Amino acid sequence: MSNTAEIQCPRSVSDEDRARAQIYQLLGVLLVDPPSSDLLKGLASLQGDETPLGSACKNLAALAERTNPYDAEREFNNLFVGLGRGELLPYASYYLTGFLNEKPLAELRTDLMSRGIKSRSDVREPEDHIGTLCEIMAGIITGEFPCDSGLPSQKAFFDAHLAKWAALFFTDLEEAQSAIFYAPVGSLGRAFMAVEADAFAIQ
Repeated sequence: MSNTAEIQCPRSVSDEDRARAQIYQLLGVLLVDPPSSDLLKGLASLQGDETPLGSACKNLAALAERTNPYDAEREFNNLFVGLGRGELLPYASYYLTGFLNEKPLAELRTDLMSRGIKSRSDVREPEDHIGTLCEIMAGIITGEFPCDSGLPSQKAFFDAHLAKWAALFFTDLEEAQSAIFYAPVGSLGRAFMAVEADAFAIQ
């Protein structure tokens, strides 16, 4: 994935779905790799409002403006890499079972295969990494993959692979000891997961 806050969407995608996909894509980019200098500059221009989502965007913009790529990379490593492991383990299997590479990963791989979604050869992380799941959701919304991209398909993926644990992960990220720049990333993810859950609940 390109390291950018913007993604190109087909013209048939509504403005609302384009915005949703861009948030998923942004979360995916930030959780898979530390932000580049260009991405930090782009994030510094984010606008927000008084909603939880808007407030998280404003806080993220403020942190991005005073964060340099070196510090962001060091923070990313402390949170997600570490010596042996980082402060957080951003995997569905771990959050749902307490162990890595468990049943949630196997179920995800079966689902991805049925949807015709193939793993990228350059990605070493298990597919149930939160960043990868966010990128997949963005791709489903925008019709990047051969599977059905309608709301029922989006809801099925969200319910199966994100609904049960993603909000808890983002809360942990928001409150993590090592999180400075990534604290508002956690706030953004937590608020966005709540919005998505509420929207899917009325489908």
